[in-house]
Parts: sequence; C-alpha cells; structure tokens
Amino acid sequence: MSTALRAVLAQLNMRVGDIDGNTQRILDASIHASHDQHADLIIFPELALCGYNAQDLLLRDSMQIRIKRALDRLCTGLPHKLHVLVGYPWQEGDKRYNCCAHIHAGRIQAVYKKQFLPTDPTSFAQRYFTPGNAGLCIDINDIKIAVGIGIDVWQPAFIEQAGAAQAKMIVSLNASTFHRNKQAEREQMLSRNAQHAEMPILYTSQVGAQDDLIFDGGSCVVDAQGNLRQRASAFTEELCAVELQFTHSDCYIERSVITPLLSNEARVYQALMLSLRNYVEHNGFKGVLLGLSGGIDSALVLAIATDALGADKVQTVMMPYQYTAQISQDDAAAQAKTMGVSYQSIAIAPMVDAFTQTLAPAFADLPAPANDTTEQNLQARCRGTLLMALSNKNGYLVLTTSNKSEIAIGYTTLYGDMAGGFALLKDVPKSMVYRLARYRNSLSAVIPERVISRAPSAELAAEQTDQDSLPPYDILDEVLRLYVEEDQSAQAIIAQGFEQEMVLRMLRLVDINEYKRRQAALGPRISKRSFGGDRRYPVTNLWARGD
Repeated sequence: MSTALRAVLAQLNMRVGDIDGNTQRILDASIHASHDQHADLIIFPELALCGYNAQDLLLRDSMQIRIKRALDRLCTGLPHKLHVLVGYPWQEGDKRYNCCAHIHAGRIQAVYKKQFLPTDPTSFAQRYFTPGNAGLCIDINDIKIAVGIGIDVWQPAFIEQAGAAQAKMIVSLNASTFHRNKQAEREQMLSRNAQHAEMPILYTSQVGAQDDLIFDGGSCVVDAQGNLRQRASAFTEELCAVELQFTHSDCYIERSVITPLLSNEARVYQALMLSLRNYVEHNGFKGVLLGLSGGIDSALVLAIATDALGADKVQTVMMPYQYTAQISQDDAAAQAKTMGVSYQSIAIAPMVDAFTQTLAPAFADLPAPANDTTEQNLQARCRGTLLMALSNKNGYLVLTTSNKSEIAIGYTTLYGDMAGGFALLKDVPKSMVYRLARYRNSLSAVIPERVISRAPSAELAAEQTDQDSLPPYDILDEVLRLYVEEDQSAQAIIAQGFEQEMVLRMLRLVDINEYKRRQAALGPRISKRSFGGDRRYPVTNLWARGD
C-alpha cells in the first residue's frame, strides 16, 4: 500500500520590504497550486515574507508588526486543505529568528527556527539572527517531513536529526545566491546528503535580484539514491509540481522536467540581464543611459541592457574627442542602429578645452608633462559629467562600463568612467567580456566583429592600447582570480609560473586602488568573491605587499 503526496516548489521573485506584495504573491501561488495543480503542499523560499536580504530593515520596530499582520492574512486567505511552508523573520524578546511557519486549516500549526547560520558576507546572518535549537517534522497524509532552511540541509547534524525523527522526506526553503558554478555545487550537496539520509530532498529557491545579489532559482528534487528527479529553469519564476509515492520502505518520485543546465556564458549573460532588469524596475527608473566608446565593454553593456529592458528603454551617447578613432564612432553608431536604441553624439572638445585653459595658470609652474594622466582623466570626467547631466534631466539610470579586471587594478577614472548608478560588468573579468560578446553574437550578430577583434584601448592618448601597460588579459585575469577570489599570496601565484615582476606590479595595483573601489557603483555579483561585500580591505594600511 502506498501514500501519495503532491508538492509544489514555489520559485518566486520576492521583493525586499514589500511585505504586502509578497503576501499577495504567496496567496496567489497557493490558490493556483491548490486549485489548478491539486497540491497537498507548497514550499516558499527562505524569508519569503520580507524578502532576502532585508539587512537592517530587520531591525525596524515595525517589521514585527507587519509580519504578524501578513501571517494573519495568510491564515485567513490560504486554501484550508493546502499545507503551506513559508519563511519569515520573527522577534522573541531580544532575539530574532529566521523562521518557517507550517500553515494549514486556517492557522499556524508549527514553527521551525533555522539552526545553522551562514558566515558568508552576502547574508550577514549572524548580525541579525539567533540560531534555533530544535528540528521540526510535520505530518502530511501520514508522511513525516523534516523542515530545514538554507544551509541547514548542508549540515550533517541536520541530516542526522531528520533520520532520528524517522522522517520520510526533507524539504528545504532557500534564498541561495548565484555564482557561476553554484547550481552544480547545490546538486552535488543535495545528492550526497540525500544518499546519507536515505530520503528525498525537495529544494525550493528564490529567483530574482536584490542590489548586487542574484538569485538564480534552480529549485530541484533528488531522490533517496541521490538521483536528480526535477530541476526548474534558471532565472525565471515557476511553480514546479512533483509527485511522490511513499511505501513502507521506499519513496518513488515521478520524474518531471529536468531543465538542462545553461552554458557558463549563457548563465552569466542571463544573470546580468535579470540583475539589471530587477534593479531598474524595482527602483523605478524609466530606463538606462550609457556612453558608447566603440569598445567591447560598452558594446556588451548595450547588448545586455537592450535584451533585458527593450530598445525603447535604452539611450546611448558617443562622446568623441581627438583621440577617438573614426572606426570607434562608426562601430558605436552601427551597434546602436542594429539594436534600435536611441543614439546621439556629443563632442567633448569644448569642455576639455575649457578645463585645460582654466587650469593652465595653475599648472604652469608644475614639473608634470602636458597630456599626462591629468589631462587624460579630464576627458573621462567630461564624459561622466555629460552622462550624469542627461540622467538628471530624463530620469534614466547611468550604467558604467568598467569590467572587473579594470576595477581591480584601478584602470578607471574616479568621477569619469566610474560615474553612474549601476556597474553591470563590475564582477566580469575582461576575458569573460570577450566570451560573453561572442556568446551574444552567436544568438544574433549585434556587436560588430572588429569591436571584438581590435586591441582594447581607452583612447585617451594617441596610439594607446591597454597592453601598453598591462599583461594580456587572459594572464592578468588568472592572476587576479588567484589573488582576489582565491586569496593566494604573491609567492604562491609566482610559484605557478607567472612572471614575478608582473605579479608584484599587478598585486600592488590591486592593493593601492581600494580607495577607488570604495567609491564605485553597485554591481551584480557573479563570482564567489566580488568587490564590495565579499572582499573588505582597509584603504589605509601598511601591510607588506607581496605576501
């Protein structure tokens, strides 16, 4: 004799602070799951009611009041036959918990408090929450189900608890952040722990973007043997139904849709699209504005922005100066035309000349040569001023176009090409910029080929190329990955075959440009360690460089 259970994984885009809106999303999804999908159980993401990551909003006195009101509304409005697991924060005295409520038949039947709090800098969990100290099992159709939140299900101790409680299945509520290899890591962990527990795991995760964080979804189901039985699509909302048949000694899971994993380039491209779309829409911008240089970085940003928002919400400006090659101007105009976006050209020579003439008396007695980095930076700052003025007038968000390689070594200009509100390529190394450009062109040719094949240049001086002062980007990016993302020392990097003088010079540039990165715009995180919340170094320090 077997017992059936139909569960729905609610992979939704929950918005931080929108407690009323999130409550309505939960009600709508639950009604659909109950009436149209005939579900017994629906599982929502971690902290679904307040959104993830709410940060210091969790400390507001009114948070508890709003959460209590939302829970009351759910108890009243949810289908009575449906079992609902929903995440939310809850205050008890001077302690705050990351909770999951089991709501059924018009009331909260039980509450689980997350036991294991992550230490990674993207969650700040230990700043806000106190660990829970007990497991929770709920009964549905005489099936005992262990409930976990986030990294609970990663912990051997939690798996042991579920076994000791004689659970038949584990469900996990998550708001798991994206990085390039995250889905494979999740599924390996789930497979390993399902085999150890000898029971299936249902894993629901959030989708969407919040500030620099991206939530890729990837909700999935593994059986007791660790086999993947279901995988939701990445970067999109879904209500994923799964059928389980329990016998006395086993559980059969009907194989459902296993959405294929995207290629690395497709994953990153869609992640960047989602991040930009949510940032623009959730913050009420009319659209985006960017400066086109005729180079590959701005070309890629234009492609992503147009794909994410539509051509009618993208404006572009070419701002040529005497060092701007004609082919750069031609390629920028051609791509704008291909993508159907607004395009205009505004020469910056009058602005640069005015600054130069104004500063000439102050510079007259200084030993620095003419047209050094001071004059080069003036060009970039004139462009930044133009873009910000246009943004102020039309309410469009300025996108910066610097990539992770440039930001790492300070190959950017404060208040120039760093001016803007969202740095779309902030965590994208230059070598990946090329791969993403070729990936986008494989879908349809929108980036002119010579933009990809030309030697990169800031075009702030005559005959200038990036490789005049930098190693090839494939070499530089690997050195930066080892130093920034893997935290390896200079000597460890040199020992892997990289030239010593180059390594020490590049690492010194990373170290001395922390002050610039502190002033950089927010940008989406796609690696395990991005600049910003993940990597925190003091601007002023006397640490010996090179070890």
